Amino acid sequence: MVKIATIVGARPQFIKTAVVSRAIQTSKKKIEEILIHTGQHYDYLMDRVFFEELDLPQPDYHLGVGSGSHGKQTGIMLERIEAVLQKEKPGVVLVYGDTNSTLAGALAAAKLNIPIAHVEAGLRSYNRRMPEEINRLLTDHLSTFLFCPTAQAVQNLLKEGIRLGRGKVVKNVGDVMYDSILYYSKIAEIKSTILKDLGLLTPNSELPARSAGGRTPNYYLATLHRAENTDDPKRLKSILKALNEIGKKFPVILPLHPRTRKMISIHRLSKETQNVKIIEPVSYFNMLALEKYARAILTDSGGVQKEAYWFRVPCLTLRDETEWVETVKSGWNRLVGAETKRIIQGVHEAMREILPMKAPNAFGNGKASGKIVDFLIKIR
Repeated sequence: MVKIATIVGARPQFIKTAVVSRAIQTSKKKIEEILIHTGQHYDYLMDRVFFEELDLPQPDYHLGVGSGSHGKQTGIMLERIEAVLQKEKPGVVLVYGDTNSTLAGALAAAKLNIPIAHVEAGLRSYNRRMPEEINRLLTDHLSTFLFCPTAQAVQNLLKEGIRLGRGKVVKNVGDVMYDSILYYSKIAEIKSTILKDLGLLTPNSELPARSAGGRTPNYYLATLHRAENTDDPKRLKSILKALNEIGKKFPVILPLHPRTRKMISIHRLSKETQNVKIIEPVSYFNMLALEKYARAILTDSGGVQKEAYWFRVPCLTLRDETEWVETVKSGWNRLVGAETKRIIQGVHEAMREILPMKAPNAFGNGKASGKIVDFLIKIR
């Protein structure tokens, strides 16, 4: 019997966990998974709706940490995770991505000498001003089992001296989010009604290749939540001004992260969103539907960049660098930063250029979750 403690806390982790947990449940081997939810995301639209849609089992432990500064939040998580791990004594701790929950889980496990398995290991933006970059770096160097989503991620680890052997296992298993989109996008197509609810279905236009029932939504989708953008009033204002200008011709749909909403209010930037249709955060199925039929996507989210790539929707990344360089090399994603003119120009260019219908799949074959589980089964 292999006992795994899975630590999650934020919506991207719920999505990744869903496919790995399903692989665990369908495995013929005996695996016990203990699901620990830190409570980093706690709003219904950022949390519980994902468990309901993805059919995730309810957490065995909900630590109720909530929001706070990075240091305070990570410290409370560390203390509470440690207590659970001491009680459960798992054979391995499984962490995902690059959030404070990821780092806290890795630190707690390392202090107790429990092997750590990191899903999405090896990603690097090389911007250490990003809290996520610090979380990635530290987690990778603490981990024993490093499950990389791409060949580039493996190379990033090699540059830092992390390689097979020396107490480390490094494997390119592919991207578990690709597993997820292959499985859940078909369900979302049936269950999501958000395009109709938002009045986004319009007569056929220039995008018949992504028509839905003979009608094509004609809108842009935006997401904005990274601290580098939301916590910098100048960057935030500049991005909102661009979205506002773009929204004069076609609707810009912005599911607004709670932190972003708070910063818009604090810095009195609501006038910069007059032509932006702000909505509450959406469920995973609704997000997939919005992504699939958008004219283009503007985002600072790593996961959304990849989903745009898989749906073959032009993506404008509102950052100066990305950890998902494969999407940029393919031509489907371009870095436009936070400058208003550059963002607007990037949208115009993306709409003018003929993009390749096919792009190399650098993210595996959609079976990453099974590969991870098969490997963890062998741990004794």
